[in-house]
Amino acid sequence: MVERLLPAEDPVLENVLKWTVERDAKDVRRLLEWLPEARSSRERKALLQRVRGLLSELEAALDELDSMH
Repeated sequence: MVERLLPAEDPVLENVLKWTVERDAKDVRRLLEWLPEARSSRERKALLQRVRGLLSELEAALDELDSMH
């Protein structure tokens, strides 16, 4: 990521978005590790649904971070 010369207009929001990206990426990784161990197709679908939701949240946070720069 490129360092900015000027401070963000909303540094608190920027920190929250960075935290969200980090947390969601870790959660997605963990869920994908669990996927092969799922005991049923219902569990696999539930894991994938959660991954999709986190990816959507992750993409929104990244887009908002990009718009801040």
